[in-house]
Amino acid sequence: MNKDQIIARLKDFVGADNVLLDESSRKQKAVDLYALRLYQKHLGWQPVMPMLVIRPGNTGEVSEILAFANENKLRIIPYGGGSGVLAGAETIYEDTIVIDLSRLNTIQDVHDQDLNITCGAGTRIKDLEARVNSQGYVLGHYPQSMDQAQMGGLVATRSIGQFSTGYGGIEDFLLGLEAVLPNGEVVKVKANPRTACGPDLKHVFLGSEGTFGIVTEVTVKVFPQPENRWKGSYRVRTMDEGLEIIRLVMRTGIKPSVIRLHDWLECEKPYGAFMEEGESLLIFLSEGRKDVTDLHGQIIEKIALDNGGIAAGPKPVDIWFTHRNDAADEYEQYGSQGIMVDTIEVSGNWSQIADIYNKTVERVYYEVPEVLFFSGHSSHSYMNGTNIYFQLGAFPPPDIAEAKRVYDQVWDITMESTLEHGGAIAHHHGIGKQRVKYLPGELGNGIDILRAVKDGLDPQGIMNPGALLAEK
Repeated sequence: MNKDQIIARLKDFVGADNVLLDESSRKQKAVDLYALRLYQKHLGWQPVMPMLVIRPGNTGEVSEILAFANENKLRIIPYGGGSGVLAGAETIYEDTIVIDLSRLNTIQDVHDQDLNITCGAGTRIKDLEARVNSQGYVLGHYPQSMDQAQMGGLVATRSIGQFSTGYGGIEDFLLGLEAVLPNGEVVKVKANPRTACGPDLKHVFLGSEGTFGIVTEVTVKVFPQPENRWKGSYRVRTMDEGLEIIRLVMRTGIKPSVIRLHDWLECEKPYGAFMEEGESLLIFLSEGRKDVTDLHGQIIEKIALDNGGIAAGPKPVDIWFTHRNDAADEYEQYGSQGIMVDTIEVSGNWSQIADIYNKTVERVYYEVPEVLFFSGHSSHSYMNGTNIYFQLGAFPPPDIAEAKRVYDQVWDITMESTLEHGGAIAHHHGIGKQRVKYLPGELGNGIDILRAVKDGLDPQGIMNPGALLAEK
């Protein structure tokens, strides 16, 4: 089947207006927010353009498209809000069809008795939050990509939000879903609080990054709007000291909505007025019933002060809350100035995490002279451990290949240090195409199980080639 025949058939499924062939649409949907590309484009890098972009309006149309693509061995990339940062939605073959899911954006009303809501996978989480807020609820899931991210993409990348210590990650938030398999078959996983009916089928799609099928509808939890917030911050001498305070807080069993620990380099600009040079800063925010948040505050205050913390008041928490998403708007301006920026998030148990942070920072500064700035913070904590979210600023030679060399060197060090100390190489950004080469080191022979699922569901290999798993 030639290109014209493919286009004609796809127009039959969704209408001519929803098959986009113009260069602007194809270029826009050829990339996501992969940091290396955001920098390289200032040096002349150009994306691989897909054949076309198609916009289905319902699950039935997605099913028809995938059945047709599977029959004709056409490569498919599902595209949500485009807020991924690891090239998961980047086109690598010109004959690719990009499925833009933004028209799958219907939202049902909150089910008050069951505390859930159902929406199309193309619904922006910002719009879903506004809907539930209007009915007296919150989602509790606030990724930095709040304005852009779509619900299906958040499921597919195993997202987390800034209030996750209290509310949990997307895996805790998701109750049920509908998805279309590569052969066009539609599957539904009912929304129930828990089942013991074999492996949880939601987890086939959680973190699958569009490689096992396409999520078309989700049902998620909602929470009553909290009546109160308690806020507090504490200066600490070192990251190790701050991590120990977080460990002791989490060990009590309380779950404040937000716990963050920023190293001294991240503190200089936003929080410098509240602390001494070289110190790190702990931030706590608890929300819910006032009696509960007040109790959280008492527990946190005692642990922090008993273990070397110095109270810095609520103002740093307000500063963080106001500016917590500003970094998402800064990548473009840095690239135009010749500075390459990125973030790399990993996680580990309490016995591992300080070593991961210290070793990674030490090696990056020692081994990569082009690095100007390399910092880290903890922002998602659990009873058993926490994450580290590294932030990079580098000044590589102004050359596409040299930028990749510096970028890969920093990533290699971070992944090696994390694996060396037993941590996990990805906490919430997923694998995309950037982390694929590190996945065998993370999973060992468990990667064969992932490959078996891929081969069983997508034997033609049409779904998002190169993402999550290396191509054969």
